[in-house]
Amino acid sequence: MKEWIKKGIVLVIAAALLGGAWQYRQQCMTEEIAGKIIRFHVRANSDTQADQELKLKVRDAVGAYMQPRLSGISDVAASRRVVKENLPGIERTASSVIAKEGYTYEVAADLTVTDFPEKTYGDYTFPAGTYEALEVVIGEGRGHNWWCVMYPNLCFFNSVYQVVDEEAEESLKKTLTPEEYKSLMEEKNYKVRFALAERIQEIFENL
Repeated sequence: MKEWIKKGIVLVIAAALLGGAWQYRQQCMTEEIAGKIIRFHVRANSDTQADQELKLKVRDAVGAYMQPRLSGISDVAASRRVVKENLPGIERTASSVIAKEGYTYEVAADLTVTDFPEKTYGDYTFPAGTYEALEVVIGEGRGHNWWCVMYPNLCFFNSVYQVVDEEAEESLKKTLTPEEYKSLMEEKNYKVRFALAERIQEIFENL
């Protein structure tokens, strides 16, 4: 067998092994992060402009209601208890906003386990996966959703929900391991792919 064919076979095997190991590591990392996080999920009644605007008003009201109640919480178990204890208050808060805006939609709040897509908040990109979440459903809940991170609190710092302040950053650092925290940075995928390509090139050159 020609030498370049042998090298090609070894390269393919090396790429498959390294790629599989990387995917397994990323999956484990996602599960570890998800176990320390509580997301915030608001589902609009429909995709009409009015229902989408109502969704954002409910989001803001529930966020303002929960922010002081979660202040100072240092672990996900305590956050879970606080969320569960305040589900009736969350529903009352949302219902008040809905009624004020002239609607009669029912609203339901619950702590659920939900699949989330990859989402970026400020400098942090949370991987797609299954997370525990405070879910608020308005009416039929058939409209576009809105997501954020309730614990550690990354949701409630400005009107567009894209700024993460220093207190939130410190809370996130305390919640996650250094490796988990680093993995949330936006450019991680490019760095990992580059490192993987470098490693494969090293293997090829050493054959």
